[in-house]
Amino acid sequence: MAADTRPGGTFTMGGDLTVTRMGYGAMQLAGPGVFGPPADRDAAVAVLREAVELGITHIDTSGYYGPRVTNQIIREALYPYPEDLRIVTKVGAARDANGGWPEAQAPEQLREQVEENLRDLGLDAMDVVNLRNPGQRGPQPGSIAGPFTALAELRQEGLIRHLGLSNVTARQVAEAQSIAPVACVQNHYNLAGRGDDDLIGSLAAQGIAYVPFFPLGGFHPLQSGTLDAVAERLGAARMTVALAWLLHRSPNILLIPGTSSVAHLRENVAAADLTLPADALAELDAIAT
Repeated sequence: MAADTRPGGTFTMGGDLTVTRMGYGAMQLAGPGVFGPPADRDAAVAVLREAVELGITHIDTSGYYGPRVTNQIIREALYPYPEDLRIVTKVGAARDANGGWPEAQAPEQLREQVEENLRDLGLDAMDVVNLRNPGQRGPQPGSIAGPFTALAELRQEGLIRHLGLSNVTARQVAEAQSIAPVACVQNHYNLAGRGDDDLIGSLAAQGIAYVPFFPLGGFHPLQSGTLDAVAERLGAARMTVALAWLLHRSPNILLIPGTSSVAHLRENVAAADLTLPADALAELDAIAT
């Protein structure tokens, strides 16, 4: 398949890791609250296989989804992996018995998480490991040098090919770059929440990918009369339009919308082929204001 026929086109992270701009986030394959197994494991397997059939080569996951559940389902569904498939994970948190997300950023904890991801996925090295900075309502301020240095050492050992960051400030990105190359940044961003506009531009200039998590609003879905009106006019699902806007926003934006439904997955991927006229773009741009 030619590169320009891939969903959303492609982007190359870290100089040698080419992925489709339309990816898939595996978070919703776990049970309620991203905890425990899914109600229908066969359906979860079917979604992953459909994603690959649709041409997606970028799957985002984490060992603390479940915990371990999504990684084990990914392996069941897709191993041995297609040659062009890239799997990205994140570390820096754990799960407690009640489904909480305690911080886990000591060097030995990060090593354990990386090694657990490798075992569950059946890999010798992770394509990308993102350091997740704590903070439920946005990045937690302060230095990330300690945990990022620990991951950089694992990269030197060959367990990780590329490093990324999640839930971080521009200052923290710069701090990490003084330690090791950063291939991608995952932050909260969508049509309505556009606090990272400047950061996206800075990363684009450096050839670094920006991956918005909760591109459709997360646990509180995007609600906008403007979005609904544009979607109706274009004859598309409202979330397809929201994703198409993100793809148009900047060429370094990579999408990882999650779903446990094959039908919803197809709606998301349809965003890669949706053309947004200039008047629709102007209306969507104004939502954040």
